[in-house]
Amino acid sequence: MPVFSAHDGTTLAYHLEGEGEPLVCLPGGPMRASAYLGDLGGLTAHRTLVRLDLRGTGDSAVPDDPATYRCDRLVDDVEALREHLGREDVDILAHSAAGNLAVLYAAAHPARVRSLTLVTPGGGALGTGASEQDWREAVARREGEPWYATGRAAWERFWAGSDPDDLWPDIVPFLYGRWDAAAREHAADDAHQANQQARRAYYADGAFDPAATIAAVADLRAPVLVLAGEYDGGPSPSRATRMAALFPHGTTQVVPGAAHYPWLDDPDAFSAAVAAFLDSVPPNLRTER
Repeated sequence: MPVFSAHDGTTLAYHLEGEGEPLVCLPGGPMRASAYLGDLGGLTAHRTLVRLDLRGTGDSAVPDDPATYRCDRLVDDVEALREHLGREDVDILAHSAAGNLAVLYAAAHPARVRSLTLVTPGGGALGTGASEQDWREAVARREGEPWYATGRAAWERFWAGSDPDDLWPDIVPFLYGRWDAAAREHAADDAHQANQQARRAYYADGAFDPAATIAAVADLRAPVLVLAGEYDGGPSPSRATRMAALFPHGTTQVVPGAAHYPWLDDPDAFSAAVAAFLDSVPPNLRTER
């Protein structure tokens, strides 16, 4: 397991798997160890995945200052990883909450981003976060599922202000295209893969300035793929399209029958879509900037 030092001295770990050019993978959660990403539906056949364990998660060390868990402050860790890898620029894939981190990194270091793949990304950094209506529509699409009634009741209690931790077992099936044994196992791993203190700090006040970030990425030369799941509410396919439109070279793709973890719901469709996007990035993109 390779490690490197963040700019504040915290030891960070990452995991390598696959073949080909490196693809830096940032996990969501927020602040969930990168193990849950697995091989991203077989994407390892196309790229060497560089799965970063964010500080305080997985095999990375706990920082001295818990305030450094805030999303915008993690940008320096991504830059330290790029420097450690010795790359002038990097292809980045980010899932869920880490979509915010990847966008903030692109805003701060646009010349260091060769491409950006945002998989069912959080939209707080761009002011495009999922609304209650998005989730109501997503929940309604699962009406035929045997767990729908119980899950819908849990969502109603959540929208009324109940603690989501108490409702999570009934809500989580909506995040998967199929609530089968593999999905149950994947969901159960979240409890021991996440750093709860870091999760609370990730969205602390001051993490996001959407207007400034939108302005910063308005000239981003790197191509951006926003990949959504048909059944997901965060983001919904329509919101993912609006997010992609904020980038000069942004596109959207929807994985049919998938929800928040599309590489589990349809591994072949997911890996094919991401590989095709990465293969379409001009090799001399950096020299054109």
